[in-house]
Amino acid sequence: MANDSPTPAMILTVLALGLTTLLCAASPAAAHRCACRPGFCCSKYGYCGKTSAYCGHGCKSGPCWGSGGRGGASVASVVTRSFFNGIKSHAGSGCEGTGFYTRGAFLKAVRAYPGFARGGSEVERKREIAAFFSHVTHETGYLCYINEIGGANSNYCDQMSENQWPCYPGKRYYGRGPLQLSWNFNYGPAGRSIGFDGLRDPNVVAQDPVVSFKSALWYWMTNVHRVMPQGFGATIRAINGADECHGGKNTAEMRARVRFYLQYCDKFGIDPGSNLTC
Repeated sequence: MANDSPTPAMILTVLALGLTTLLCAASPAAAHRCACRPGFCCSKYGYCGKTSAYCGHGCKSGPCWGSGGRGGASVASVVTRSFFNGIKSHAGSGCEGTGFYTRGAFLKAVRAYPGFARGGSEVERKREIAAFFSHVTHETGYLCYINEIGGANSNYCDQMSENQWPCYPGKRYYGRGPLQLSWNFNYGPAGRSIGFDGLRDPNVVAQDPVVSFKSALWYWMTNVHRVMPQGFGATIRAINGADECHGGKNTAEMRARVRFYLQYCDKFGIDPGSNLTC
């Protein structure tokens, strides 16, 4: 019998089994072993990427949007209503930012920046959230101020960058929003990234709370996020180093930022790390 020629039925059976095996091997379920590069998510089907299909529902590892990675906490679970409103409670009811800055606006804005407080350990993620809100608290006086005090009388037009980011007549590029976005060379690219004309209409940052938080997160992800591993002091240097670091004239401001950071790290139950000053 071993030398008998296979019948057509036997051949079809073998081909069907082979095709089934190939389909199973090619299915998403077979690709569950992700080894993604840093900053990439492993999707529920086992592929690497950065969009919602990878970092959203079912994300297995990496900077997942919903869970912050395996065993991690989401931004929303750290920035609780109690935490956010606790900052605002120090501002007083008469502040312009009381009804403007909301937790909902922040959470909506942060979805546009999936790299914020993602990746690394849970402690590292919470440190970044603590650092961000430490600077926000300091810059806005506990989420009180939207516009820089006296900013309308200041000249924030940098002539060296005017060819690329021109200053328009009657427009002022003073501090606005959670991190007090300033200068034409910041309003221009921030607006281009977020989706508004930052040079012709910088007031949008003080009028739309989601855009306002996006402007802060844009600045953070562009200039600050990458220095987080160096310690909180490096974030001060990235935001206002010329005035507050290396013996600058406003070292008291630096110490105030550090106090907020230590306070928020304590609230989150984490060690603040080293290199806190600059």
